[in-house]
Amino acid sequence: MLVHPWDAALDESEWQTWIADGHDFGQLSVNGLPGRPPAVVPTHFSCDGPDLLVHLARPNPVWEAIERDPCVILTVIGDHAFVPGPWRAPAGTPPLDGVPTSYYAAVQFTCRAGVVDDPEAKAELLRRQLAHFQPDGDHAAVAVDRPPYGRMLSGIRGLRLEVTAVRAKFKYDDHKPVEHRTAVADRLTARGEGLDVPTAHQQRRRLDRMGPWKR
Repeated sequence: MLVHPWDAALDESEWQTWIADGHDFGQLSVNGLPGRPPAVVPTHFSCDGPDLLVHLARPNPVWEAIERDPCVILTVIGDHAFVPGPWRAPAGTPPLDGVPTSYYAAVQFTCRAGVVDDPEAKAELLRRQLAHFQPDGDHAAVAVDRPPYGRMLSGIRGLRLEVTAVRAKFKYDDHKPVEHRTAVADRLTARGEGLDVPTAHQQRRRLDRMGPWKR
């Protein structure tokens, strides 16, 4: 993922806060077996200290590839919108000369994957994930000897992803003048389609933190 200086996270807390703010669904990319393309699996994940936790169905075709090469990437993308060309035309130029672009936030975790197969370890992984996704505790106990989870544990395998590197990108035209970025955020809010409003929020948040871009 190409990250220009103006697209980079301002500090580690920026991407950490963004992930913690409900961005817990991504794509797990696994190196393919020889002669095969990479495998990409959409999945929820949760954080456990510095590690990421995932569980997948045992029939999932990625296991052989992970065991052969445990280096994987988990990519999270959100707060994205298409920005039409006329919105980006420089001041004093015809609107049709503007070049469109995409705004988005993305975080890529490079990880070393450890497979979790022990029944009690899988139960603990599920307990930690449920503590994140259902913090009110409105679920049955996850125990190897009790239904409903006990009999289902054999059908899944867990992954503990040890994060070895993080690349974060917040692509919101931060190399453009403040007036331009403010106008685009206003237009996104007014259009209000898809993720326009959260995209505008990210642009305004970056404006507040960064101030005018100094070329």
